[in-house]
Amino acid sequence: MISSIIGAIIVGAIIGALGRLILPGKQNISLVATIVIGIIASLIGGVILGATAYRNANGGIPWLAWIVGAILAAIGITLYGRMTGRGSRV
Repeated sequence: MISSIIGAIIVGAIIGALGRLILPGKQNISLVATIVIGIIASLIGGVILGATAYRNANGGIPWLAWIVGAILAAIGITLYGRMTGRGSRV
């Protein structure tokens, strides 16, 4: 239980950071918001890939899941910035 929570936080931080790297400029959001958005993006990405019957048949790193999660995190960070008035600064 605890290890899955810690794993979700770590994956959320990585996915959120990748999402921020995709976006141009500096995003004025906190680390906690980045992690939460990353966790949500990772979960939504997993649901989308699960609905399309995607399977990582060869084992290894599930690159498609990371890419979809990062794109969804970038979208989430953009939406969060617009809702809170903390848009990116170029």
